[in-house]
Amino acid sequence: MGRAYQNRKESMAKTAEAKTRVYSKYAREIYVAAKTGGVDPAGNLTLRALIERAKKDQVPTHVIEKALDKASGTDGEDFSVARYEGFGPSGSMLIVECLTDNPNRTYGDVRQCFMKTKTKIGTPGNVSHLFDHCTILKFQAEDEESVLEALLNADVDVTDVEFEDGQVTVFAPDTEYGNARQTICENFGNADGEVDFEADVIQFLPQASISLEGEDVAVFEKLVDLLNELDDVQNVYHNVDNA
Repeated sequence: MGRAYQNRKESMAKTAEAKTRVYSKYAREIYVAAKTGGVDPAGNLTLRALIERAKKDQVPTHVIEKALDKASGTDGEDFSVARYEGFGPSGSMLIVECLTDNPNRTYGDVRQCFMKTKTKIGTPGNVSHLFDHCTILKFQAEDEESVLEALLNADVDVTDVEFEDGQVTVFAPDTEYGNARQTICENFGNADGEVDFEADVIQFLPQASISLEGEDVAVFEKLVDLLNELDDVQNVYHNVDNA
């Protein structure tokens, strides 16, 4: 089926400023996950996956521990999820996922990015109905049949399973994340029930992709860069396959 997905590579950040921005985004995401589901990774799969991903992306231990310490206290920021949708050049579409303690400020900042590139921010539902909100889990396995069988036996609602170069990629609805991840760890993990996931995310996948040409590529890349520079922006999803 070949469903491409965007896998963030924060560890490739080349400047100190870029790395600091990555660390800050991870710290905020870890804080929210711990505040919502508890600070113990053993009982909070979302937090556990975030910490594992942060370590792979070379986020310092003290950044992770500080976020957990803040979450264990009674005070702290009150972050909430905010998503904004918009249109780039030539039919390109974007979903901007944020964690914010001030939605009005965040909306204004995101809107400015669209205005600076002469593109258009939309309203909720304009774009998201053309994306699927998916659990994506990729790990080493011998074949996809055994993985699919284990997931179906655990009543996981699987959307698709792919096998390539010794790795299986499982696609499932976002609501199946915990069940799918636990099933994989129980059936394909090591002695401690752990799996080294190449991808362990919930994200938006476009139902169809487009390619941009000429100046549209530069405009689109500028828009994405501006959005990623915002402190409140965690992820930018889009339907462009050559940007």
